[in-house]
Amino acid sequence: MKPIIGLRRSPELDGGETLQTSENRNAQVTSGHGVSLGEAFRVWLRVAALSFGGPAGQIAVMHRILVEEKRWISESRFLHALNYCMLLPGPEAQQLATYVGWLMHRTLGGIMAGGLFILPGIIAIMGLSWIYALYGKVGFVSALFFGLKAAVLAIVLEAVMRIGKRALKNRILIGLAAAAFVAIFFLDAPFPLIILAAGLIGFFGGRAGRPQFEVSGHGSRDGDGDNLLGEHLPVHAKPNAGRSLRIAAAWLALWLVPVVALLLLLGGGNVFSQIAVFFSKMAMVTFGGAYAVLAYVAQQAVEIYGWLQPGEMLDGLGMAETTPGPLIMVLQFVGFMAAFRDAGSLHPLLAGTMGGLLATWVTFTPCFLWIFLGAPYIEILRGNRALSGALSAITAAVVGVILNLAIWFGIHTIFKEVHPIEWGILSFDAPVWASLNIWALILSATAIVAMFRFKIGMLPTLAATSVAGIALYGAGAIA
Repeated sequence: MKPIIGLRRSPELDGGETLQTSENRNAQVTSGHGVSLGEAFRVWLRVAALSFGGPAGQIAVMHRILVEEKRWISESRFLHALNYCMLLPGPEAQQLATYVGWLMHRTLGGIMAGGLFILPGIIAIMGLSWIYALYGKVGFVSALFFGLKAAVLAIVLEAVMRIGKRALKNRILIGLAAAAFVAIFFLDAPFPLIILAAGLIGFFGGRAGRPQFEVSGHGSRDGDGDNLLGEHLPVHAKPNAGRSLRIAAAWLALWLVPVVALLLLLGGGNVFSQIAVFFSKMAMVTFGGAYAVLAYVAQQAVEIYGWLQPGEMLDGLGMAETTPGPLIMVLQFVGFMAAFRDAGSLHPLLAGTMGGLLATWVTFTPCFLWIFLGAPYIEILRGNRALSGALSAITAAVVGVILNLAIWFGIHTIFKEVHPIEWGILSFDAPVWASLNIWALILSATAIVAMFRFKIGMLPTLAATSVAGIALYGAGAIA
């Protein structure tokens, strides 16, 4: 354990009070664990640079660095924070970084950790959005994204298998996953309703002590000597009603004042107002991360607003898969293309940039609100069975939702056309078999075999299918 430096005992003070040198005052007064803000900045910058591979890869990187290497926090505390973040709407990996940053260095640490986590993705997605907007219809670029789609389908299927293997440990959880899939795919049930129902089932099941809803590894405590933070509750992490009200007021204003201002100044029909309102709604219902919500976002963006074509949503997900940061960064691409195509008096690229940044702002600002407002209360609930049960049930339902997303992506990747089928309460899209794209099928099958059979990683698979798409274009196999 690192010693806490910069402390000295003053003989002039009664009662053994402790003073700090000016050099370490800012770092030590707020922490007590010896990790300065400068050191934390370098660590979070490293985490951000390595944040590839979706939430599973990002969480694994944070676990390795924060728990195993730096030993900032214990295993049980890390898992407790992760469980809370998985219950929240929004990207759990970014929120986990914010949570740990807040534990270590209060609000400033949380903003630093969560902000750095998404900064590389903001820059990368914006650059790729410019290229896509300017050259996306050029054959070479279209071929590159044609190849990306095949690997994205394999990645989504792999996510279903990975999360399902971890989450569906008994028949009740398997049944919840199946029910969620049927509800969203065949019955067109609202995604938030599915998550709410699963959470309530798990909450009451966990509260009743049903073992089917227990989360392994939750609630154990490591000794204080094993990590810098220890297992005690920091002063700033203790719930305080007045502080909670101030936090809620500040972050709600940062989130909603721009939305209200746009509605008042531009009206509800303006594209910027639509982006602000729509993605603010998404910020409240994006349970389970990007995979779980993209089917709903794609449906709204393609069918309701007309911002994108189905294939373009896959292109955006391919961008998010190949860049650092949360997969939900694909929403920045959606906002960019929406404003780019409805720029009004603005230059299309300027409008697109503003639309993308607006979508990012209203997507991630609530994430900081959820952490700074809720984390103090969650810290005192470590080991709560009802909370663990809700997590188990929601994770199971998310598996069914992601399976729906995989099928939706597969249909729109391999087939050029679909047609709606309605039969009583059933409603879903079916592929037009005559529109089968044979090269898309071959590339997708190859990517699936590469990732599942030969355990080839995500980035090499994405690179290989992209090169294959370009090669097929060069050979005249695809237009």
